[in-house]
Amino acid sequence: MKRYWLSLVTIFTLTATLALCGCGKNGDATETTDAADATDVADAAGKAADKAVVMIIAPQKFRDEELFDTKKVLEDAGATVKVASTSLDEATGMLRGTVTPDILVKDVKVADYDAVIFIGGSGASVYWDDATAHAIAKETVKADKVLGAICIAPVTLAKAGVLKDKNATVWKSEKQKLEDAGATYTGAAVEVDGKIITANGPKAAKQFGRAIANALAVADE
Repeated sequence: MKRYWLSLVTIFTLTATLALCGCGKNGDATETTDAADATDVADAAGKAADKAVVMIIAPQKFRDEELFDTKKVLEDAGATVKVASTSLDEATGMLRGTVTPDILVKDVKVADYDAVIFIGGSGASVYWDDATAHAIAKETVKADKVLGAICIAPVTLAKAGVLKDKNATVWKSEKQKLEDAGATYTGAAVEVDGKIITANGPKAAKQFGRAIANALAVADE
C-alpha cells in the first residue's frame, strides 16, 4: 500500500509540473515536418539581418524548444543572439539540453539590443517578481523595441505592467495572471500587439521566432 501511494504522489507531481510549464512529451512538444522547417527558414530569411537579440532564460529548467528553436529561427534570419541568465554557469533545460549564458541578466543593457525575449519553462517563474526583469521589460517598451515572452514567461511582462490594455497569450494555466494585470488573453499560439509578442508554449517556438523576425524587419521600414 505504501508503494502504491508513493506512485500516486510521483504521478501527481509529474503531471503538475508538465501542466505548469506547457511541457508535453518530448515528441509532442517538438513535432514538426521538413516542410514546416523549410517554411520557418523561408519566412524569416534576412528579416533580422544585423539585429541584436538577447534571450533571457532561467538558470535551470528553461524550456529547450523555446530557447533553441526560437534562437535558430532568429539566427537563420540574420540576427546575432546572446543568452542571459542569473548565472554564467551552464544551464540545463527541462529536456536536458544545455547552454552557457553569455551575460548576466543584471548586466543586460536594453540599448545594446533590438529585441529582448523572455523564455519559458518551469524555471521561468523566477522572473515573475524580479525587479531587474521588470525594469528590462519596461525599458524595452519605453525604447520602442521588440519585447517577447513565451510559455509562462508572459507573466513576467504582465507583472512588469507592460501588458495592460494589450492582447497577449500565455500557457493557459496562467491566463488569469495576465487578465489580472489588465491584458486581454486571446489564447492564440502567438499573439502580436505592436512590438510586444507573446506565445503559449514550446509547440509555438518556431512561429514565435518568425513573428519576432517579422517585427524586427518592420522596425526598419
